[in-house]
Amino acid sequence: MQETKQSNVILVTIALFVATFMSAVEGTIVSTAMPTIVGDLHGVSLMNWVFSIFLLTNAIATPIYGKLADQLGRKPMFMVGITIFIIGSVMSGLSHSMIVLIIWRAVQGIGAGSIMPISNTIIADIYPLEKRAQVMGLNGAAWGIASIVAPLLGGFIVDNLSWHWIFFINLPIGLLVIAMILLFFKENRQVQKTKIDYGGMVLLTISLLSLMYGFQALGQSPISWPILAICFLVMIVTIVWFVRHERVTADPLIPMELFDNRTFVVQNVVVALVSGFLIGFEVYLPDWTQGILGMKASMAGFAITPSSLMWIVGSFISGKLLGKLRPNQIINISLSLILIGAIAMVMLPAYTPFWSFLLISAICGTGFGITVTSTTIIVQNQVEENQIGVATSFNTLCRTLGQSLMISVFGIIMNSSMLRGVRQTDGATMGMMNKLINPQTANQLASNMLPKLRMVLYHTLHNIFLVALGLIVLAFIFNFTDRLSKKNN
Repeated sequence: MQETKQSNVILVTIALFVATFMSAVEGTIVSTAMPTIVGDLHGVSLMNWVFSIFLLTNAIATPIYGKLADQLGRKPMFMVGITIFIIGSVMSGLSHSMIVLIIWRAVQGIGAGSIMPISNTIIADIYPLEKRAQVMGLNGAAWGIASIVAPLLGGFIVDNLSWHWIFFINLPIGLLVIAMILLFFKENRQVQKTKIDYGGMVLLTISLLSLMYGFQALGQSPISWPILAICFLVMIVTIVWFVRHERVTADPLIPMELFDNRTFVVQNVVVALVSGFLIGFEVYLPDWTQGILGMKASMAGFAITPSSLMWIVGSFISGKLLGKLRPNQIINISLSLILIGAIAMVMLPAYTPFWSFLLISAICGTGFGITVTSTTIIVQNQVEENQIGVATSFNTLCRTLGQSLMISVFGIIMNSSMLRGVRQTDGATMGMMNKLINPQTANQLASNMLPKLRMVLYHTLHNIFLVALGLIVLAFIFNFTDRLSKKNN
């Protein structure tokens, strides 16, 4: 009986790793194929919506899944989320316009919101504290392996088949996860008989939607100030209403007492800022290698492969550091590594050698692995056992929200910088920039225009990475406010 139980735990862990693999494949493979998608669907101005809508619906769904997993059980909510994710993936692959793709990416994000928070919560449920860091490290390894495979696979598919096929890869993986969870995960915890906080769900959804649309409206030219003002007014009103509602409701979606813990707050703010840098790094580095260096999609994806490899190393380093250093000391180490990469991205010339990106990617990847793994475990350790699911989902929400907001900010910077660069360059048009970003169409441009267009793209990317550098500086500032003693780690 004991051997069967241990065997089931191992198989469930493998299923969680496969689910993480699927989630990681989704993020990286779409980033690799995005220049080709933009060239095919002619929507460079909508490009960031493909990422932001996925992250937005993911962010909205994350705390809801976390709470429902506490109330209704991890297993049913995990399977519901993955099923929605598969449907969204298949329909995204069948899309033939940018608008349709964005709609199904929203559905895909709703499903994806279940994967990370419930996976990490299940790990906390089935493993004791002393083994949790090791398993989190292995989960990071699953993410890293997926991120290694995805760029190469994505590049191969784009170069030899069609970008539509990059979404279909989630179908067999998702079905495998569902089968393994259904067969091997025996959930013994008692389901809580409490009311679901529908009011909190609605208020949080409206607040996040208003915030995201406001950032998107800010990037439009000309800016519609009335719409922008309405968006941020609605966001402020609903978030204040949400906080007040959560303080008085019997079983809140996000318990407000969690924010009385300084370390809990600091860790989540730091991981949100680092996640914002991470999304910019993964989305715009391929644009550099493809649009400026003229490399194929497969090579562009290979540029971020060292980040995935060293993410695994960083995850295991995190497990070693958690028992020896204070939380703020661990984060100082990880942020220092990311800062090196961030400064390098700002300082690089346009035609920098390809190996430079590999080195920067490796350094940043180590920092990413330490940051994400350690913050997850630290916030779990800061709350009571009956709040681990909520705390884990909030940590995931902060990561997703950081990505959601920053991909919108980066999109604003990209659109405005690129438009300004095109206007200042004789003979240049936004249509040419569409072709430049896609390596399959860049050869259609006049040879005398290529250097000019590449410099427009370079200055655009330079502005993006300059803002990304500011995120890491802010993370350092927030981390210095935490002085938790070692005994509370």
